[in-house]
Amino acid sequence: MLDLYHPVKIGNVELKGNLFLAPVAGYSDVAFRSVCVENGACFTYTEMVSAEALVRNNQKTEVLMTRACNENAYSVQIFGGEPDTMAQAAKIVREKTHCEVIDINCGCPVPKIIKTGAGSALTRDPDRLYKVAKAVIDAAEETPVSIKIRSGWDKPNITWKEAAQAGLEAGVSAITIHPRTRAQGYEGLSDWNIMKELVDFVGEWNKAHPDKIPVPVFGSGDLFKPEDARRMLDQTKVDAVMFARGAMGNPFIFRDTTSLLTTGKYEPVPAIDRVKTGFEELERLAAQTSEEHACLEMRKRFSAYSKGIQNGAALRAKIVHAATIADYREIFAFLF
Repeated sequence: MLDLYHPVKIGNVELKGNLFLAPVAGYSDVAFRSVCVENGACFTYTEMVSAEALVRNNQKTEVLMTRACNENAYSVQIFGGEPDTMAQAAKIVREKTHCEVIDINCGCPVPKIIKTGAGSALTRDPDRLYKVAKAVIDAAEETPVSIKIRSGWDKPNITWKEAAQAGLEAGVSAITIHPRTRAQGYEGLSDWNIMKELVDFVGEWNKAHPDKIPVPVFGSGDLFKPEDARRMLDQTKVDAVMFARGAMGNPFIFRDTTSLLTTGKYEPVPAIDRVKTGFEELERLAAQTSEEHACLEMRKRFSAYSKGIQNGAALRAKIVHAATIADYREIFAFLF
């Protein structure tokens, strides 16, 4: 399995491995990304950032782009449907973060995002996708730009190929696909056959352009355990896998997957270590925001961290009422 875990290049950025943390709204903050990096994530993405809000100098939006202290390389993901606004946002991202990659969200299925011409609306409209990507690439200068797309709008409108073509012609440095349609949202199964077809399609593009740095393809969708990542890498030949929901409350999935890919096995993390990591995340989130915000946010995250612990249901019934760090310490005192 040694060949499944390997370095990846995104434009001029070289990464040591191919296990990434996806941009997850409401989850991929500095605190969570930092514990993922500590547990083996090779590259991370911020939550999606509104280009419109950036241009309007929204301070809350800027917080989303903060680099974690242990992130040697990360990507800021932006969304928007207007090329000029996206170009301005890309310049702001470069100036304020010095991130290694700027990613364009072309896949979010949320109606309020789509109605602005952003998210999945871009996968459905390759011409607009091209204009947005080209504008961001020109503004980003030497910073590589990637896109994340879906398979299409709905079952009768599968447009991943046209979207990928638009991105390639604009000059993107990487393409990620979540092979569900906008209509599916996060329901049903992702279509890994489409992922494999995209790998082959981009592979042909790379062969036809030997003078350029090859464009890698990353896969996202239905990665909930290390074996899923191994299967995706093996079956689809994507260059990297991107964990989203599978990493929630389980940053150890990066460590476990690295072990599986390089040694063929891994040891599950003991419950006490899972909870200790949860507290590390809680403390970091509180330091970045406030104890009140962190404790509310960590209710769902500690519910995930506590999976597998005996009497977990009773434990989670207490977690959903925790309002202070002291509350969490009392809830988990029995472990320590």
